[in-house]
Amino acid sequence: TSTDVSRYDGTLELVFETTTAGVSIQAPQLDIHTVAAGGGSRLFLQNGLFVVGPESAKAHPGPVCYRKNGYLAVTDANVVLGRVIPDYFPNIFGPNEDEPLDLEGARAAFRAIAGEEEATGRSIEELAWGFIQVANEAMCRPIRNLTQMRGFDITKHALACFGGAGPQHACAMARALGITKVYVHRYGGILSAYGLSMADAVAEEQEPAKEVYGVSKASGGFDEEQDPSAATREDRLEHLAEKARASLVKQGYPEDSIVIEKYLNMRYEGTDNAIMILECKDSDS
Repeated sequence: TSTDVSRYDGTLELVFETTTAGVSIQAPQLDIHTVAAGGGSRLFLQNGLFVVGPESAKAHPGPVCYRKNGYLAVTDANVVLGRVIPDYFPNIFGPNEDEPLDLEGARAAFRAIAGEEEATGRSIEELAWGFIQVANEAMCRPIRNLTQMRGFDITKHALACFGGAGPQHACAMARALGITKVYVHRYGGILSAYGLSMADAVAEEQEPAKEVYGVSKASGGFDEEQDPSAATREDRLEHLAEKARASLVKQGYPEDSIVIEKYLNMRYEGTDNAIMILECKDSDS
């Protein structure tokens, strides 16, 4: 019932503080943006608007097409539009989990709301497509936040989709975003489980610091020879690296397989927003 988005550009982007539903969480984690728009998101016609979510049909009872007296959801719209084909799915639906997806039930649910004022003059397929367009735009929003809002050219990215419903929406989203390449993995439906089994073990170490990085030159840029925190900064980073390395070795990982990545949480003087900056491997950069 959600869409998770992250950006990859040779390395995984990390954050050390996030705010979810108004609650701040201070813990190292991947920079993943989530919106309440997915296969289980419920569909409503309210105040002249097509509304998708954030309420969820959940796994039980699920969408109408699950045959469990469920709620009208994005999956039902995909079934009505032929994006989900019941013949390609096993008979695991219904109270006894022995029936196919219910196309006619999904159509009947859309037919039931076709009489509302917001649906006037629309066929059930047009209603389903209207809800899909709203869902697609909700899914595009976090992608724009991770690219355009941070100064990256979104048209130079590829859209890699995963999950059971990802490919059903990817092409329309790519078109709306101006992305010309879409990757659809054949095992996208189990990609999360597969990734969990293949993920690297990670040890995070951090400590607070309030130091000045470099001194501005009159001509612009930084004067590396006048970096007041250089010596202590390197010592502190190396100390944290040793603690992280020792933690992984204690868990049984060979030391020669451990890769150390050092980050600084940096911000421009006079600003509040900080950005995690990975140490550059090229000493000339």
